[in-house]
Parts: sequence; C-alpha cells; structure tokens
Amino acid sequence: MNPHHWPLYGLRLHTPRLELRLPDIPRTDELAAVAAGGVHDPAEMPFSVPWSDAAPEERGRATFQHVLRTIAEWRPEDWTLSLAALHEGTVIGRQDLFAADFAVTREAETGSWLGTAHQGRGFDTEMRAAVAHLAFAGLGAHSLTSGAFVENGRSLGVSRRLGYRPDGLRTLAVRGEARTLQRLRLDRAAWEERRTVPVEVRGLEPCREMFGAAPGPERR
Repeated sequence: MNPHHWPLYGLRLHTPRLELRLPDIPRTDELAAVAAGGVHDPAEMPFSVPWSDAAPEERGRATFQHVLRTIAEWRPEDWTLSLAALHEGTVIGRQDLFAADFAVTREAETGSWLGTAHQGRGFDTEMRAAVAHLAFAGLGAHSLTSGAFVENGRSLGVSRRLGYRPDGLRTLAVRGEARTLQRLRLDRAAWEERRTVPVEVRGLEPCREMFGAAPGPERR
C-alpha cells in the first residue's frame, strides 16, 4: 500500500530482524490485537499515561484509534509517526517518533511498546535504533529525547546502549502516586559514536516535506 496522497505508507525501516512501517488497516488490527494481549505486568505501569490499565478490548480499540488519529491529525508542524514493528511478518509492537515544529527545533521524541510474548529478545533496541537512524540520517535531526521511570531498568538500558544521556528528572502523578521520570537526550555526536544496529530506510523522499524536513538524499 503506497497511496499518492499519503506516501508514508511506502516508508520502510529495516534492521537485521525487523521491519517498521506505517500499518494499513489489517496491520493496524494486528497491532491492536497485540496491545489487547498485554504489553507489561499488570502490577507495573511503565507509561506516564496509564492507557494499558484498560480492559483488553478497550486497549485494542484505543490502539486502533491512535494510529488512525495520527494520520488524521498529521501536520508538518505537529506529527506523530506511529509504526508497527514486524518480526518475520508478524506484528510484535509499536514504535512512535513524534515532533512539534521539527523544521525549527530539529528535535523529536520516541516512545514504544512490545507485546509481552516478544520482550527480552532485544527487539526494543532495534526498534529505537531504526527511528533514531530515520531522525538523524534521514530527517537531519539534531537531537532525540525519551524518558522512563527510574525503576524501569529495561527501558533505561536500551537508552544507554544507544547513547542517550540523562537530561533531568520530572515528577508525574500516575495511578494517584508520585513517580519520578528520568528524561533522556541523544544528540547527533552520541548517535554517531554508539550506532551499532544496521538500518536501511526506503521510501523517505516522497514523505520529506510531511516531516518539515529539508530535501536531501536518503542515506543508509
């Protein structure tokens, strides 16, 4: 699927084991099913907005709506690229890259989740490495930001491996309790130094203006 009026459907990011792509309707339904099946231990809450507390059917529907909303509300000044991650053709999770006023700030943020059955295999590192490559090599970003609660060692470990550095703390109210979020930042120099995951980007050129990015050749 690669419609003329929405070329983002033709964008592909490839790592050694994964393909990341904007999901069409059938793939979006698969992504919703993964969310419905669970993305973390119910006793924990890794997200600042506890969307995963909803019942399975509601989680799935919310995921489906989220992807469609990102398309409907997309503007070069304010966009969210919500990609499905596929392993051997099966949807295993979601990787988001989002930004406001990217043409000015050259800064974007990442967020992601994996279905519980696919965790602990390093897929989260490949997913984040893929969108980091898209941001820096493809779109000319100056920096990426992310965040994780201080007790979320798995997410913080992914950030460290990719070269993110601490960027301050923030206190949030989650489930009626105060939680400490570690903000993280990855600049271009640190990305260049720590990039170890091979990433191939295809189909970016027709999408470039949609991101508020300057014209330029795709780089691998």
